[in-house]
Amino acid sequence: MVTKMNKNLEIDKYNFKEILNEVLNEASNFLQGIDARPVEMLPPHSEVAALPLKGIGANKALEIFKQKYLAGITGSSGSRYFGFVTGGATPASVAGDWLVSVFDQNAIRADDSCAGYIERETISFLQQLFKLSEAHTGTFVSGATMSNFVGLAIARQWIARQLGVNIAQDGLYALPAIKILSATPHSCIFKALSMLGMGKSHLQIVQSLPDREAIDINSLKKSLATQQNTPCIVVANAGTVNTVDFDDLATIAQLKEEFNFWFHVDAAFGGFAACSPKYEHFTKGIDAADSIAIDAHKWLNVPYDCAMQFTRHRELQIEVFQNSASYLGIPTSSPDFIDLTPENSRRLRALPAWFSIMAYGAEGYREIVERNCELAQIMGQRINNSSHFRLLAPVSLNVVCFTLSEQKYNLSLDNIQKFLAKLTDKGEVFLTPTVYNGTPAMRAAIANWRTQEADIEIAWKSLSQTVSAFSV
Repeated sequence: MVTKMNKNLEIDKYNFKEILNEVLNEASNFLQGIDARPVEMLPPHSEVAALPLKGIGANKALEIFKQKYLAGITGSSGSRYFGFVTGGATPASVAGDWLVSVFDQNAIRADDSCAGYIERETISFLQQLFKLSEAHTGTFVSGATMSNFVGLAIARQWIARQLGVNIAQDGLYALPAIKILSATPHSCIFKALSMLGMGKSHLQIVQSLPDREAIDINSLKKSLATQQNTPCIVVANAGTVNTVDFDDLATIAQLKEEFNFWFHVDAAFGGFAACSPKYEHFTKGIDAADSIAIDAHKWLNVPYDCAMQFTRHRELQIEVFQNSASYLGIPTSSPDFIDLTPENSRRLRALPAWFSIMAYGAEGYREIVERNCELAQIMGQRINNSSHFRLLAPVSLNVVCFTLSEQKYNLSLDNIQKFLAKLTDKGEVFLTPTVYNGTPAMRAAIANWRTQEADIEIAWKSLSQTVSAFSV
Protein backbone atom coordinates (compact mmCIF):
# COMPACT_ATOMS: atom_id res chain seq x y z
CA MET A 1 0.00 0.00 0.00
CA VAL A 2 1.34 3.45 -0.97
CA THR A 3 1.74 5.92 1.87
CA LYS A 4 -0.94 8.62 1.90
CA MET A 5 0.04 12.20 1.12
CA ASN A 6 0.82 14.34 4.15
CA LYS A 7 -2.41 16.01 5.31
CA ASN A 8 -1.02 19.57 5.33
CA LEU A 9 0.51 19.03 1.90
CA GLU A 10 -2.79 17.77 0.53
CA ILE A 11 -4.71 20.74 1.98
CA ASP A 12 -2.15 23.19 0.56
CA LYS A 13 -2.39 21.50 -2.84
CA TYR A 14 -6.10 22.30 -3.05
CA ASN A 15 -5.68 25.77 -1.52
CA PHE A 16 -2.76 26.81 -3.72
CA LYS A 17 -4.59 29.83 -5.19
CA GLU A 18 -5.56 31.09 -1.73
CA ILE A 19 -1.96 30.68 -0.54
CA LEU A 20 -0.61 32.62 -3.51
CA ASN A 21 -3.21 35.36 -2.98
CA GLU A 22 -2.06 35.73 0.64
CA VAL A 23 1.55 35.97 -0.54
CA LEU A 24 0.50 38.52 -3.17
CA ASN A 25 -1.09 40.67 -0.45
CA GLU A 26 2.06 40.53 1.67
CA ALA A 27 4.28 41.30 -1.31
CA SER A 28 2.08 44.23 -2.30
CA ASN A 29 2.11 45.62 1.25
CA PHE A 30 5.89 45.27 1.41
CA LEU A 31 6.45 47.09 -1.88
CA GLN A 32 3.97 49.86 -1.07
CA GLY A 33 5.70 50.49 2.25
CA ILE A 34 9.29 49.95 1.16
CA ASP A 35 10.23 53.65 1.45
CA ALA A 36 9.19 53.67 5.11
CA ARG A 37 11.24 50.60 6.00
CA PRO A 38 14.70 50.97 7.50
CA VAL A 39 17.20 50.61 4.68
CA GLU A 40 19.45 48.50 6.94
CA MET A 41 19.19 47.23 10.51
CA LEU A 42 20.74 44.80 12.93
CA PRO A 43 18.96 41.43 12.88
CA PRO A 44 16.73 40.63 15.88
CA HIS A 45 18.06 38.32 18.57
CA SER A 46 15.95 35.20 18.82
CA GLU A 47 16.40 31.58 19.73
CA VAL A 48 16.46 29.07 16.92
CA ALA A 49 13.24 27.06 17.02
CA ALA A 50 13.06 23.28 17.20
CA LEU A 51 12.32 21.31 14.05
CA PRO A 52 8.52 21.05 13.52
CA LEU A 53 7.42 17.42 13.64
CA LYS A 54 3.95 17.58 12.06
CA GLY A 55 4.03 20.96 10.32
CA ILE A 56 1.34 23.62 10.29
CA GLY A 57 0.60 24.24 6.61
CA ALA A 58 1.54 27.14 4.32
CA ASN A 59 -0.89 29.78 5.59
CA LYS A 60 0.01 29.27 9.25
CA ALA A 61 3.69 29.21 8.29
CA LEU A 62 3.15 32.59 6.63
CA GLU A 63 1.56 33.91 9.82
CA ILE A 64 4.49 32.72 11.93
CA PHE A 65 6.90 34.31 9.45
CA LYS A 66 5.04 37.63 9.67
CA GLN A 67 5.15 37.56 13.47
CA LYS A 68 8.76 36.46 13.77
CA TYR A 69 10.65 37.87 10.81
CA LEU A 70 8.74 40.31 8.60
CA ALA A 71 9.66 43.39 10.62
CA GLY A 72 13.34 42.48 10.21
CA ILE A 73 13.24 42.42 6.40
CA THR A 74 14.92 45.65 5.33
CA GLY A 75 14.25 47.97 2.42
CA SER A 76 17.57 47.07 0.79
CA SER A 77 15.83 46.73 -2.57
CA GLY A 78 14.54 50.29 -2.20
CA SER A 79 15.66 53.65 -3.47
CA ARG A 80 18.18 54.68 -0.77
CA TYR A 81 20.27 51.54 -0.37
CA PHE A 82 23.58 52.83 -1.68
CA GLY A 83 25.77 50.05 -0.31
CA PHE A 84 27.91 47.81 -2.53
CA VAL A 85 26.39 48.12 -6.04
CA THR A 86 22.88 46.84 -5.46
CA GLY A 87 20.04 47.26 -7.90
CA GLY A 88 16.42 46.63 -7.09
CA ALA A 89 13.98 44.41 -8.95
CA THR A 90 11.86 46.04 -11.65
CA PRO A 91 8.16 45.17 -11.61
CA ALA A 92 8.50 43.08 -14.77
CA SER A 93 11.49 41.16 -13.39
CA VAL A 94 9.54 40.33 -10.23
CA ALA A 95 6.75 38.94 -12.40
CA GLY A 96 9.28 36.82 -14.26
CA ASP A 97 10.93 35.67 -11.06
CA TRP A 98 7.63 34.54 -9.53
CA LEU A 99 7.00 32.46 -12.64
CA VAL A 100 10.48 30.94 -12.38
CA SER A 101 9.51 29.49 -9.01
CA VAL A 102 6.10 28.33 -10.25
CA PHE A 103 7.50 26.69 -13.38
CA ASP A 104 10.46 25.20 -11.44
CA GLN A 105 12.42 24.38 -14.59
CA ASN A 106 15.89 22.88 -14.21
CA ALA A 107 17.44 24.89 -17.03
CA ILE A 108 20.36 22.60 -17.85
CA ARG A 109 19.23 21.21 -21.21
CA ALA A 110 18.75 23.07 -24.44
CA ASP A 111 15.93 20.84 -25.71
CA ASP A 112 13.88 19.74 -22.68
CA SER A 113 11.55 22.74 -22.92
CA CYS A 114 11.53 26.30 -24.22
CA ALA A 115 13.75 27.31 -21.26
CA GLY A 116 16.86 27.00 -23.41
CA TYR A 117 15.37 29.22 -26.11
CA ILE A 118 14.45 31.83 -23.50
CA GLU A 119 18.03 31.88 -22.22
CA ARG A 120 19.54 32.13 -25.68
CA GLU A 121 17.19 34.92 -26.70
CA THR A 122 17.89 36.84 -23.49
CA ILE A 123 21.65 36.45 -23.97
CA SER A 124 21.20 37.80 -27.51
CA PHE A 125 19.29 40.81 -26.09
CA LEU A 126 22.13 41.44 -23.64
CA GLN A 127 24.83 41.12 -26.30
CA GLN A 128 23.06 43.86 -28.22
CA LEU A 129 22.56 45.96 -25.08
CA PHE A 130 26.28 45.75 -24.27
CA LYS A 131 27.25 46.09 -27.96
CA LEU A 132 29.07 42.76 -28.09
CA SER A 133 29.58 41.01 -31.41
CA GLU A 134 28.32 37.52 -32.24
CA ALA A 135 31.86 36.25 -31.68
CA HIS A 136 30.88 36.16 -27.99
CA THR A 137 28.64 33.48 -26.57
CA GLY A 138 27.09 33.76 -23.13
CA THR A 139 25.34 31.93 -20.32
CA PHE A 140 23.66 32.86 -17.07
CA VAL A 141 25.35 32.20 -13.73
CA SER A 142 24.61 33.13 -10.13
CA GLY A 143 26.59 36.37 -9.72
CA ALA A 144 29.71 38.34 -10.60
CA THR A 145 31.93 36.05 -8.53
CA MET A 146 30.85 32.99 -10.48
CA SER A 147 30.96 34.91 -13.75
CA ASN A 148 34.59 35.86 -13.10
CA PHE A 149 35.27 32.30 -11.96
CA VAL A 150 34.00 30.89 -15.27
CA GLY A 151 36.03 33.38 -17.32
CA LEU A 152 39.22 32.65 -15.38
CA ALA A 153 38.59 28.89 -15.58
CA ILE A 154 38.47 29.17 -19.37
CA ALA A 155 41.61 31.34 -19.26
CA ARG A 156 43.37 28.66 -17.22
CA GLN A 157 42.43 26.05 -19.82
CA TRP A 158 43.75 28.31 -22.60
CA ILE A 159 47.08 28.79 -20.86
CA ALA A 160 47.42 25.08 -20.25
CA ARG A 161 46.72 24.39 -23.92
CA GLN A 162 49.46 26.87 -24.84
CA LEU A 163 51.81 24.76 -22.74
CA GLY A 164 50.61 21.42 -24.11
CA VAL A 165 48.54 20.42 -21.06
CA ASN A 166 44.82 19.68 -20.72
CA ILE A 167 44.01 20.82 -17.18
CA ALA A 168 40.45 19.53 -17.40
CA GLN A 169 41.83 16.02 -17.88
CA ASP A 170 45.21 16.03 -16.15
CA GLY A 171 44.98 18.75 -13.51
CA LEU A 172 47.38 21.54 -12.62
CA TYR A 173 50.25 19.26 -11.68
CA ALA A 174 52.27 19.66 -14.88
CA LEU A 175 51.94 23.44 -15.03
CA PRO A 176 54.25 26.19 -13.82
CA ALA A 177 52.67 28.99 -11.77
CA ILE A 178 50.25 31.10 -13.81
CA LYS A 179 50.76 34.86 -13.59
CA ILE A 180 47.74 37.14 -13.38
CA LEU A 181 48.15 40.91 -13.89
CA SER A 182 45.70 43.59 -12.75
CA ALA A 183 45.73 47.09 -11.27
CA THR A 184 42.65 47.21 -9.02
CA PRO A 185 41.08 43.75 -8.96
CA HIS A 186 37.82 43.13 -7.13
CA SER A 187 38.09 40.79 -4.15
CA CYS A 188 36.13 38.12 -6.03
CA ILE A 189 39.06 37.77 -8.44
CA PHE A 190 41.23 36.60 -5.55
CA LYS A 191 38.46 34.26 -4.46
CA ALA A 192 38.22 32.78 -7.96
CA LEU A 193 41.99 32.29 -8.12
CA SER A 194 41.84 30.47 -4.81
CA MET A 195 39.05 28.18 -6.00
CA LEU A 196 40.79 27.54 -9.32
CA GLY A 197 44.05 26.52 -7.68
CA MET A 198 46.00 29.35 -9.32
CA GLY A 199 46.64 31.00 -5.96
CA LYS A 200 45.95 34.51 -4.72
CA SER A 201 49.67 35.26 -4.37
CA HIS A 202 50.19 34.87 -8.11
CA LEU A 203 48.12 37.95 -8.88
CA GLN A 204 50.61 40.75 -9.55
CA ILE A 205 49.32 44.23 -8.86
CA VAL A 206 50.33 46.51 -11.72
CA GLN A 207 50.77 50.21 -11.05
CA SER A 208 47.71 52.37 -11.71
CA LEU A 209 47.65 55.86 -13.19
CA PRO A 210 48.33 58.75 -10.76
CA ASP A 211 45.24 59.47 -8.61
CA ARG A 212 43.34 56.82 -10.55
CA GLU A 213 42.36 53.16 -10.20
CA ALA A 214 42.89 52.49 -13.92
CA ILE A 215 45.94 50.52 -14.99
CA ASP A 216 49.03 52.32 -16.22
CA ILE A 217 49.53 50.88 -19.72
CA ASN A 218 53.31 51.42 -19.70
CA SER A 219 53.58 49.53 -16.41
CA LEU A 220 51.44 46.76 -17.86
CA LYS A 221 53.70 46.52 -20.91
CA LYS A 222 56.74 46.19 -18.68
CA SER A 223 55.07 43.44 -16.65
CA LEU A 224 54.08 41.61 -19.83
CA ALA A 225 57.60 41.93 -21.20
CA THR A 226 59.01 40.14 -18.15
CA GLN A 227 56.84 37.13 -19.04
CA GLN A 228 59.04 36.55 -22.11
CA ASN A 229 56.02 35.32 -24.07
CA THR A 230 54.95 32.86 -21.37
CA PRO A 231 51.15 32.99 -21.49
CA CYS A 232 49.47 34.90 -18.67
CA ILE A 233 46.14 36.53 -17.78
CA VAL A 234 45.33 40.24 -17.72
CA VAL A 235 42.27 41.11 -15.63
CA ALA A 236 41.01 44.50 -16.74
CA ASN A 237 38.40 46.59 -14.96
CA ALA A 238 35.34 48.08 -16.60
CA GLY A 239 34.24 50.00 -13.53
CA THR A 240 36.11 49.73 -10.24
CA VAL A 241 34.16 49.46 -7.01
CA ASN A 242 35.39 52.68 -5.37
CA THR A 243 35.33 55.17 -8.24
CA VAL A 244 33.98 53.33 -11.32
CA ASP A 245 37.30 53.79 -13.08
CA PHE A 246 37.85 52.01 -16.38
CA ASP A 247 41.03 50.55 -17.75
CA ASP A 248 41.87 51.51 -21.33
CA LEU A 249 40.31 48.37 -22.78
CA ALA A 250 40.98 49.22 -26.42
CA THR A 251 44.72 49.75 -25.81
CA ILE A 252 44.98 46.58 -23.71
CA ALA A 253 43.37 44.69 -26.59
CA GLN A 254 45.99 46.08 -28.97
CA LEU A 255 48.74 44.74 -26.70
CA LYS A 256 47.63 41.21 -27.62
CA GLU A 257 49.35 41.76 -30.96
CA GLU A 258 52.66 42.08 -29.09
CA PHE A 259 52.21 39.88 -26.01
CA ASN A 260 50.72 36.46 -25.30
CA PHE A 261 47.94 36.86 -22.73
CA TRP A 262 44.28 36.13 -22.06
CA PHE A 263 42.22 39.32 -21.86
CA HIS A 264 39.54 39.06 -19.16
CA VAL A 265 37.28 42.03 -18.35
CA ASP A 266 35.47 42.37 -15.04
CA ALA A 267 32.53 44.56 -16.07
CA ALA A 268 30.23 43.55 -13.23
CA PHE A 269 28.30 46.82 -13.29
CA GLY A 270 30.45 49.12 -15.41
CA GLY A 271 29.48 47.18 -18.52
CA PHE A 272 26.11 48.93 -18.33
CA ALA A 273 27.80 52.16 -19.41
CA ALA A 274 27.30 50.75 -22.91
CA CYS A 275 23.54 51.37 -22.50
CA SER A 276 24.01 55.12 -22.80
CA PRO A 277 25.51 57.22 -25.62
CA LYS A 278 26.82 59.51 -22.85
CA TYR A 279 28.91 56.80 -21.25
CA GLU A 280 29.49 54.06 -23.83
CA HIS A 281 32.97 55.41 -24.58
CA PHE A 282 34.09 53.90 -21.27
CA THR A 283 33.54 50.39 -22.63
CA LYS A 284 35.32 50.93 -25.96
CA GLY A 285 37.40 47.82 -26.71
CA ILE A 286 35.42 45.44 -24.48
CA ASP A 287 34.32 43.35 -27.46
CA ALA A 288 37.95 42.30 -28.02
CA ALA A 289 38.08 40.57 -24.62
CA ASP A 290 38.48 36.81 -24.42
CA SER A 291 36.03 36.66 -21.51
CA ILE A 292 33.72 39.15 -19.79
CA ALA A 293 31.88 39.11 -16.46
CA ILE A 294 28.69 41.19 -16.08
CA ASP A 295 26.23 41.15 -13.19
CA ALA A 296 22.46 41.32 -13.68
CA HIS A 297 21.26 41.82 -10.10
CA LYS A 298 23.19 45.07 -10.12
CA TRP A 299 22.28 47.56 -12.84
CA LEU A 300 19.95 45.29 -14.80
CA ASN A 301 17.78 45.46 -11.65
CA VAL A 302 16.59 41.85 -11.62
CA PRO A 303 16.22 39.75 -8.45
CA TYR A 304 19.10 37.86 -6.88
CA ASP A 305 20.86 35.75 -8.00
CA CYS A 306 21.70 36.51 -11.61
CA ALA A 307 24.73 37.33 -13.76
CA MET A 308 26.12 36.58 -17.21
CA GLN A 309 29.46 35.42 -18.53
CA PHE A 310 30.59 35.94 -22.13
CA THR A 311 33.51 34.43 -24.01
CA ARG A 312 34.98 34.10 -27.48
CA HIS A 313 36.21 30.57 -26.67
CA ARG A 314 33.21 28.32 -26.16
CA GLU A 315 35.18 25.24 -27.20
CA LEU A 316 37.51 25.75 -24.24
CA GLN A 317 34.55 26.44 -21.98
CA ILE A 318 33.09 23.06 -22.93
CA GLU A 319 36.42 21.35 -22.21
CA VAL A 320 36.34 22.75 -18.68
CA PHE A 321 32.68 22.24 -17.77
CA GLN A 322 31.39 19.40 -19.93
CA ASN A 323 29.45 16.91 -17.84
CA SER A 324 29.22 13.51 -19.54
CA ALA A 325 26.97 10.85 -18.06
CA SER A 326 24.81 8.18 -19.65
CA TYR A 327 21.62 9.55 -18.13
CA LEU A 328 22.36 13.00 -19.58
CA GLY A 329 22.51 11.75 -23.15
CA ILE A 330 25.22 12.16 -25.77
CA PRO A 331 26.88 15.62 -26.01
CA THR A 332 26.04 17.37 -29.28
CA SER A 333 27.54 20.16 -31.33
CA SER A 334 25.07 22.47 -29.56
CA PRO A 335 26.17 22.18 -25.94
CA ASP A 336 23.74 22.09 -23.07
CA PHE A 337 24.01 24.64 -20.29
CA ILE A 338 25.19 21.89 -17.97
CA ASP A 339 28.31 21.76 -20.16
CA LEU A 340 29.02 25.49 -19.88
CA THR A 341 28.92 26.41 -16.18
CA PRO A 342 29.84 24.87 -12.80
CA GLU A 343 26.20 24.07 -11.97
CA ASN A 344 24.54 20.77 -12.76
CA SER A 345 21.21 22.18 -11.62
CA ARG A 346 20.23 25.77 -12.34
CA ARG A 347 17.05 27.79 -12.12
CA LEU A 348 15.71 29.64 -15.14
CA ARG A 349 17.57 32.85 -14.28
CA ALA A 350 17.07 34.20 -17.77
CA LEU A 351 13.31 34.68 -17.37
CA PRO A 352 13.29 37.73 -15.03
CA ALA A 353 15.88 39.38 -17.29
CA TRP A 354 13.79 38.52 -20.38
CA PHE A 355 10.69 40.05 -18.79
CA SER A 356 12.49 43.23 -17.76
CA ILE A 357 14.23 43.78 -21.10
CA MET A 358 11.00 43.12 -23.00
CA ALA A 359 9.07 45.45 -20.70
CA TYR A 360 11.45 48.43 -20.73
CA GLY A 361 13.76 47.89 -23.70
CA ALA A 362 17.11 49.47 -24.43
CA GLU A 363 15.58 52.94 -23.90
CA GLY A 364 14.40 51.99 -20.42
CA TYR A 365 17.85 50.87 -19.37
CA ARG A 366 19.48 53.92 -20.92
CA GLU A 367 17.15 56.05 -18.79
CA ILE A 368 17.96 54.13 -15.58
CA VAL A 369 21.71 54.39 -16.17
CA GLU A 370 21.62 58.09 -17.05
CA ARG A 371 19.29 59.02 -14.18
CA ASN A 372 21.41 57.13 -11.64
CA CYS A 373 24.54 58.87 -12.93
CA GLU A 374 22.86 62.30 -12.79
CA LEU A 375 21.83 61.64 -9.19
CA ALA A 376 25.38 60.61 -8.31
CA GLN A 377 26.56 63.93 -9.76
CA ILE A 378 24.09 65.81 -7.54
CA MET A 379 25.33 63.99 -4.44
CA GLY A 380 28.92 64.61 -5.48
CA GLN A 381 28.23 68.34 -5.80
CA ARG A 382 26.64 68.44 -2.35
CA ILE A 383 29.69 66.74 -0.84
CA ASN A 384 32.08 68.98 -2.73
CA ASN A 385 30.35 72.07 -1.31
CA SER A 386 30.29 70.77 2.27
CA SER A 387 32.82 71.62 4.98
CA HIS A 388 32.09 68.28 6.72
CA PHE A 389 33.00 65.97 3.84
CA ARG A 390 35.63 65.71 1.13
CA LEU A 391 35.15 64.19 -2.30
CA LEU A 392 38.02 61.79 -3.03
CA ALA A 393 37.54 61.27 -6.75
CA PRO A 394 35.54 62.85 -9.56
CA VAL A 395 32.10 61.30 -10.00
CA SER A 396 32.40 59.64 -13.40
CA LEU A 397 29.41 57.31 -13.35
CA ASN A 398 27.18 56.15 -10.47
CA VAL A 399 29.47 55.85 -7.41
CA VAL A 400 30.40 58.70 -5.07
CA CYS A 401 33.60 58.11 -3.08
CA PHE A 402 34.17 60.55 -0.20
CA THR A 403 35.38 60.89 3.35
CA LEU A 404 35.03 63.06 6.45
CA SER A 405 36.85 66.37 6.53
CA GLU A 406 40.30 65.89 8.08
CA GLN A 407 40.10 69.44 9.40
CA LYS A 408 37.06 68.63 11.53
CA TYR A 409 37.39 64.93 12.32
CA ASN A 410 40.02 62.42 13.33
CA LEU A 411 40.12 60.39 10.15
CA SER A 412 40.47 56.63 10.56
CA LEU A 413 38.65 53.58 9.23
CA ASP A 414 37.31 52.94 12.73
CA ASN A 415 35.78 56.42 12.86
CA ILE A 416 34.35 56.04 9.36
CA GLN A 417 32.68 52.84 10.51
CA LYS A 418 31.35 54.53 13.65
CA PHE A 419 29.93 57.35 11.55
CA LEU A 420 28.28 54.92 9.13
CA ALA A 421 26.86 52.92 12.05
CA LYS A 422 25.13 56.10 13.33
CA LEU A 423 23.92 56.86 9.81
CA THR A 424 22.54 53.33 9.44
CA ASP A 425 20.74 53.63 12.80
CA LYS A 426 18.64 56.43 11.32
CA GLY A 427 17.41 53.90 8.76
CA GLU A 428 17.11 56.39 5.89
CA VAL A 429 20.19 55.57 3.82
CA PHE A 430 22.88 52.90 3.73
CA LEU A 431 26.49 53.42 2.62
CA THR A 432 29.55 51.17 2.90
CA PRO A 433 33.08 51.92 4.17
CA THR A 434 36.14 51.58 1.99
CA VAL A 435 39.76 52.70 1.64
CA TYR A 436 40.77 54.75 -1.39
CA ASN A 437 44.45 55.42 -2.06
CA GLY A 438 45.17 54.77 1.61
CA THR A 439 42.43 57.13 2.82
CA PRO A 440 39.61 55.73 4.99
CA ALA A 441 36.45 56.56 3.10
CA MET A 442 32.84 55.71 2.33
CA ARG A 443 30.97 55.23 -0.90
CA ALA A 444 27.46 55.65 -2.23
CA ALA A 445 26.58 53.43 -5.19
CA ILE A 446 23.36 54.43 -6.96
CA ALA A 447 22.03 51.60 -9.11
CA ASN A 448 18.33 51.25 -8.28
CA TRP A 449 15.55 51.91 -10.78
CA ARG A 450 13.45 53.52 -8.01
CA THR A 451 15.96 56.19 -6.99
CA GLN A 452 14.87 59.77 -7.67
CA GLU A 453 16.18 63.22 -6.76
CA ALA A 454 13.93 63.23 -3.67
CA ASP A 455 15.90 60.23 -2.38
CA ILE A 456 19.15 62.13 -2.76
CA GLU A 457 17.63 64.97 -0.74
CA ILE A 458 16.59 62.57 2.03
CA ALA A 459 20.00 60.90 1.98
CA TRP A 460 21.83 64.22 2.10
CA LYS A 461 19.69 65.47 4.97
CA SER A 462 20.44 62.27 6.90
CA LEU A 463 24.17 62.57 6.19
CA SER A 464 24.17 66.22 7.27
CA GLN A 465 22.28 65.57 10.51
CA THR A 466 24.47 62.62 11.37
CA VAL A 467 27.74 64.41 10.73
CA SER A 468 26.62 67.49 12.66
CA ALA A 469 26.05 65.33 15.75
CA PHE A 470 29.16 63.21 15.19
CA SER A 471 32.21 63.77 17.37
CA VAL A 472 35.36 61.67 17.81
